[in-house]
Amino acid sequence: MQTTTASAGDTEAVTTAGLAPARDEPLLDGVSIAVLAHALGVQPAWTLGELTGGLRVLEVRADGAPVEIRFSVPLGDAAGYWHPKGAWQRTLLADWEGRSRVSLVDGHAAGCLYDHTGATLLTFAAADPIPEATLRFGVSEENDTHVVHLRLPASRHPHRILLVPRSPSVAVATRALRAWFRAAIVPMPVPEGARTPVYSTWYAFNQDVSAAAVETQAELAAGLGCGALILDDGWQELGHGRGYAGCGDWRPDRAKFPDFAGHVARVRAHGLSYLAWVAPLLLGPGADCHERWAHCAPAPSTVPGAHVLDPRRPEVRAHVVDVCVRLVRAYGLDGLKLDFLDQAMVYAQDGAGDVGAAMVALLTELRESLEAVRPGLLLELRQPYTGPGMAPFGNMLRSFDCPADATANRVRTLDTALLAVGGAVHSDMLLWAPDAPVAAVARQLIGALHAVPQISVRLDRVPQAHRESIGFWLRQWRLRRELLLDGEVEPGRPDELYPLVRASAGDHCLISVHGDRVVPLDFSAYRHFHLVNGSDRDRVMVEVRGGGGRVMGAVHGPDGRIMDGPPTYLPEGARSLAVPRGGLVSLTITEGPR
Repeated sequence: MQTTTASAGDTEAVTTAGLAPARDEPLLDGVSIAVLAHALGVQPAWTLGELTGGLRVLEVRADGAPVEIRFSVPLGDAAGYWHPKGAWQRTLLADWEGRSRVSLVDGHAAGCLYDHTGATLLTFAAADPIPEATLRFGVSEENDTHVVHLRLPASRHPHRILLVPRSPSVAVATRALRAWFRAAIVPMPVPEGARTPVYSTWYAFNQDVSAAAVETQAELAAGLGCGALILDDGWQELGHGRGYAGCGDWRPDRAKFPDFAGHVARVRAHGLSYLAWVAPLLLGPGADCHERWAHCAPAPSTVPGAHVLDPRRPEVRAHVVDVCVRLVRAYGLDGLKLDFLDQAMVYAQDGAGDVGAAMVALLTELRESLEAVRPGLLLELRQPYTGPGMAPFGNMLRSFDCPADATANRVRTLDTALLAVGGAVHSDMLLWAPDAPVAAVARQLIGALHAVPQISVRLDRVPQAHRESIGFWLRQWRLRRELLLDGEVEPGRPDELYPLVRASAGDHCLISVHGDRVVPLDFSAYRHFHLVNGSDRDRVMVEVRGGGGRVMGAVHGPDGRIMDGPPTYLPEGARSLAVPRGGLVSLTITEGPR
């Protein structure tokens, strides 16, 4: 097989056409490959094998040299490129623009190119999620192709890249990857508390929290259907100013929480699990421990006011474990919200050791030590460190911050779920104004429907109608939790922002519609349908397939009120169903076509 030796400087070319040439060879489904070693005299080699379930595995050997793997795909009818750190860039970029740097705590070396039908043209993922890696990707203007160049560090073992043959959708292709990772990586157990709606203090209070205020929210949240509470930033000494200059000591602010352990116990008495926010790698100059640990935190963070403890140092790892264990043990916590773990990447590629490997050592010891103190431990992780490699270290996988943005919450939770292994995917905290219409409240809840919802408004200050909407949608979510979290989910094309999301299991099908789309109802495939109207219209357009038939059902408004029911007979073909925006219609087929 043709291989090439290249110099490290080649990666600085403006476009991929300017890189050191290498002859492409056929790989799979029209995808071509070239493999290069970034060391003089090293001749890499690759093989392609088949795994159970139809996956392929690409093995690349480079005798301990850094390696570059180049994929090239004819453009065809390509529509977009999805990858774990894509955010809003999910259409086709030029190859001079597409860049990504990944590691265990910052994304995953994976991607999926798809066409306008939604079918995939290339789906890949590195089997080892730990090492730091870099990617270049995009349309090669010179060659009329879409390219992905994956650069991996030197390794004593062969590099393995998983490849999924062409699939009907991104969701189908990534489902195959998840199945492989689920068999290869033992995820952290997911207790009931990780799969229950959450009340969070962050957007409701920011850092202005107190024991009394939180306990008021806890009682109301429990009554509306929440099963856990997260006390976010602000509980700790020097937790004010929206910066992180005070981080490091992790002691409760006695003015806000004079008896923190008693406060936790009072919240837990409402039936809520209790988690506290901590950013254990951040060290601010205001902390009492700053002088002691400053030499272990030479690099500034990318968040204001703090430096980052270097997890590659054994004493740092021991310190982080001690801090977290002390919090859980001393105050009776059920778990922790572990924030800003991705800040460890400020040390990436500095030549002093791999950040991902250090974080594995840290998180392994942290989980084991915490579970010894608190069986059934809850640990929340946040994008971008929610990939397959983090499955052993957290069981609540939260989407990135998107205050009041229902669309972003839908997109980010579904993106997270595409490669989530083990843990329960959680929404960002839901935020809305007290004077918002009830339909707007329902829209926020519907945006989080395909994940575990987290709510963050002051429940004692919103109108009763808002609380009724929260209670209704949380009851609906709990009623269909297994369908939503464990069912087969098909969200459609990533570049369309998932306007029509289907979750199915057995003879049940739930479809949330977030635009003016026609919803297919296949009467030959399912008996029970639940249609959620997240659009701006007071109706849902449906197309009945499979012969139609008699139905019984109910229509609910955004606050749960029963509305006029649906027709009792739905013939095959298209028609409109009267469903208020923010509402729900449930249908059960009682008789087939006449």
